[in-house]
Amino acid sequence: MSEKQKEAKKEGEGTPEKAAVTLPGTVEKIIPPIIPNDPEKAQIAVEGAEELYREIRVENTLRDEAGNPVKLKPGAEVAVTIEAHPDATTPHEKAMKNKAEQETKAPKSKKAKQGD
Repeated sequence: MSEKQKEAKKEGEGTPEKAAVTLPGTVEKIIPPIIPNDPEKAQIAVEGAEELYREIRVENTLRDEAGNPVKLKPGAEVAVTIEAHPDATTPHEKAMKNKAEQETKAPKSKKAKQGD
């Protein structure tokens, strides 16, 4: 979450609820930069991803709660979160089917209670 998003959340001006999934991952290795001034990279294996696409590489530059720069260690367990605004998503067919089933069951149960 960016600093701007954190501030908006604190002020109650939050953005619409985002769809999200968080997957566990493990830092496989730290890759030194080819160019000395570039940041090093952390290679993370994401559990639940397809075999050919499970490794991602990101800059190994994080900040702790106090705002101090920190970096990941090999073997560290991490959480990889994917978020999307509601405009960037569509309902899942299975979820739509379950919702429709629940809606058709709800009025029937109300009518049965009224008849008692």
